[in-house]
Amino acid sequence: MPAVPLTFGIPIPQVFLDGRVDMQLVCTVLRRAEQLGFDSAWVQDQVAGDVPLLESISLLSYAAAVTTKLRLGVSVIVLPIRNAPQLAKNISTLDHMSNGRMILGVGLGPIFAGDNYFQIFGARADEALRRFNENIAIMKSLWTQDKTDIAGEFYTLENTGMEPKPIQQPHPPLWFGGQHPNALRRAVRMADGYMGAGPTTTSHFGHHVEQIRRYLDEEGRDPSTFPISKRVYLGIDKDQQRAKAGLDRFFAARYPWMIKSNPDFVADICIWGSPERVAAGLCDVIDRGARMIVLNPLWDFVEQMEILAAEVIPEVQRHG
Repeated sequence: MPAVPLTFGIPIPQVFLDGRVDMQLVCTVLRRAEQLGFDSAWVQDQVAGDVPLLESISLLSYAAAVTTKLRLGVSVIVLPIRNAPQLAKNISTLDHMSNGRMILGVGLGPIFAGDNYFQIFGARADEALRRFNENIAIMKSLWTQDKTDIAGEFYTLENTGMEPKPIQQPHPPLWFGGQHPNALRRAVRMADGYMGAGPTTTSHFGHHVEQIRRYLDEEGRDPSTFPISKRVYLGIDKDQQRAKAGLDRFFAARYPWMIKSNPDFVADICIWGSPERVAAGLCDVIDRGARMIVLNPLWDFVEQMEILAAEVIPEVQRHG
């Protein structure tokens, strides 16, 4: 089996906790990431909520305009709350705007939150999976077929066309998120790759990879054609306590409910400290099965990217 290349992505600055959006920072990070040789740039998706976070598709459209080489991805859009034909059109357009660099990550969403989350978008938690599956079928058809005829539970498309088709054929890669065994099996059946969530421990991620590999074998899919990736939150600083304090402050504001339910949340999911210590943590993620990592600093983006490119990534590449 051919070796799967090891690649690294960066986050596009998207969360501005003080409410002041810094688009110059966004532009600087994207252009410097290309200069440093990163492979891809990623956003997250959140429509409703109290955290000041830029909308994913709009931000990727900006990124497409100020870059030429970085692959551009979202990990992950909550698909059941999105309109399938509209999202298909958005992604096809983005694929043209970026000259074929788009990756669409999708997920089922917080089913555990029940209708408190889904009703904001005119949906229900108990229909989320059916909406997800129908949305996937509609988007794939609109991207690949001259005309689409689907009589679904939520949509009816009769002799419906959508042009232009995406540049990437048969369509932009679909990467699925999720951690439940059913979600992992669904990814193997329907997706082009898998994205492990940032708020997941390395150990749990490794367990998910083991399941994915078993399902790939059951489905007869070549593992070398199914990218497995993970977002890793990190903070580089030779003063380990200062790095940890920065992560604590960010996540207390970004995910207060997670900190409340698990005071060790940051220690469980993040890597921090010297470049050598961060590299060692990333090597563990590689050993658990990741072949693409979104290296996700949360402050001093340019400075940390430069350290990652000069000191951390070479060490990880030697390892992995």
